Amino acid sequence: MRKVLSKHFLILFSFLLFFAVTSFAGPAAPTRAAGGATSVTSASQRGLYLVFPFENAGASPRLDWLGEGLEELTIQRLSAGGEQVYSHNGRLLELERYGLPASARLSRATMLHVAEDLDADFVVYGSFTSDGSTLSIESRVLRVSPASLRPAVREKGSLDSLMDLHTRLVWRMLAENDSAYTLSLADFGKVQRPLRLDAFEHYIRGLLGNEDEARLRELREAARLEPEWPEPDYALGDTYFARKDCNAAIPWFARVPKTHDRYVEAVFATGVCRLLLNQPDRAEEVFTSLQTVLNKPVKTDHQVVNEVSGVDFPEVLNNLAIARARQGKNQPAQAGLRRAADLDPDEDDYAFNLGLLAIRAGDFPAAAGFFREASHRRPDNPEDRSLLIISLEKAGKKDEAEQERNSADEAFGPSGLPVVRWDAAGDSLSRLERIKTEIDMANLRFGIESSESHVSTSGSVSGENSLAHLRRARQELAAGRLDNAEHEYRAALTGDPRNPAAHRGLAEINRRQGKLDDSVKELQTSLQTRDSAVVRTILARVYLEQKKTGQARTEVERALKLAPNYTEAKQLLERLQNSKSAPTKPKGGTP
Repeated sequence: MRKVLSKHFLILFSFLLFFAVTSFAGPAAPTRAAGGATSVTSASQRGLYLVFPFENAGASPRLDWLGEGLEELTIQRLSAGGEQVYSHNGRLLELERYGLPASARLSRATMLHVAEDLDADFVVYGSFTSDGSTLSIESRVLRVSPASLRPAVREKGSLDSLMDLHTRLVWRMLAENDSAYTLSLADFGKVQRPLRLDAFEHYIRGLLGNEDEARLRELREAARLEPEWPEPDYALGDTYFARKDCNAAIPWFARVPKTHDRYVEAVFATGVCRLLLNQPDRAEEVFTSLQTVLNKPVKTDHQVVNEVSGVDFPEVLNNLAIARARQGKNQPAQAGLRRAADLDPDEDDYAFNLGLLAIRAGDFPAAAGFFREASHRRPDNPEDRSLLIISLEKAGKKDEAEQERNSADEAFGPSGLPVVRWDAAGDSLSRLERIKTEIDMANLRFGIESSESHVSTSGSVSGENSLAHLRRARQELAAGRLDNAEHEYRAALTGDPRNPAAHRGLAEINRRQGKLDDSVKELQTSLQTRDSAVVRTILARVYLEQKKTGQARTEVERALKLAPNYTEAKQLLERLQNSKSAPTKPKGGTP
């Protein structure tokens, strides 16, 4: 099973999501920013921001928390001002893909590469100094394409005035970055949530805490000091959820309002908890309501943005199917899992869960088909292969089972397959169910563009940059609409023929269509523009599908030279090494 966190960026496009959930909540509901203040849509909104921690440039180590604190505060200020911005978690998870620790001090070049991979328009970073009573903050904006560094913006004031000082800093950063920015400092300040400095410090220290108890203590104090501030509520729920303490997590998640940018994740985690507590009826209710939110058309003052409408999230479909299957609703459960499998052809969990459904129904030939599909999707998962062999044996296909066992011995070694057992009634199969514990917010990776700027009188889209096409392409790809996705990727290449993200997207479409040679060519073209451990690992997997083990090994080794700690590359190399070292059984008679 693929590691969820390495796949999922958890990108929170709060501006878009607010419209979705407030439309669900009611027609008159105000749009709120992450901090709880009324959000605005800036007429000059031009791009997507990626914020990095600010560097402690000489201040006391006791103020080290301000590095991540200023990052988080900048994210909240930008979001409240109507800008699109990546979350703190989104940045951390992308660094994980690069094999970089969260505390790494990055060069501007590295920041630029991360931003390019995330299709961000602007990078924000900075530094701060303090003598214990006064605080000086400097912020910089780095435009991604074409690359250019804007002049530094500096503000200085008393340490106690951090909130007001930082509001001025971010407003100046936006106004000086965009001559068309329309909000005055007074108006920008009005949309920001008033926040106690001590509550904010406890919150950031809680996020940075290495031990759960210290983390929970800090977050609870932040929630006590600012009871109407939802950030600590979500963080507390998330911390308890990570500990699988669902009874403690659910009440905190319930305090996250519909207008909050982590609302979808809070509801999703609540549904997961209902499954873990074996409350399938309540889990079904949660995931059904979440589907309603995510599929509701998004309306703005200018137009209806249709990209969200009709787009299913495979993780929601999977968990909803498990909830229904536990209640004996097998037909809708199977339909949901099939849809999830269509949406995410790399993931083996959905085919695996379909196999479990077939076993419960006593249909072992069908179960074998689903487990074979799971094995094709993730050849390095021994549990998929083990269930395939068992299903073939129970279906009376002894020869096929023996062939699969021999193949598994070569791939995983003589003792590489797990022992899987279930009782006659199949009740223990629930322990094998693969519940998705994270939702991929990357499905919301597209921009909201105003109709006046981009739609001509003939109704055709014009004057758009490559980034807008890339975001729509990814949304179409997530929805399984390959033709539409290909059209958008090629439109992006019209304006930027060497765009590595567009070539990578076309490679994925070709791979899904079985055009592996074309997929390899697109990935190689992407690498010619920008070397990437992620792309080299993808290329290695395509080579594996082509049975080109040597070339796969070469690419994954190159990936690890670029990012020595990249988890997926390390796992793939380990699999290749195990495959090479495993003894091969003789085929037929005595050697």
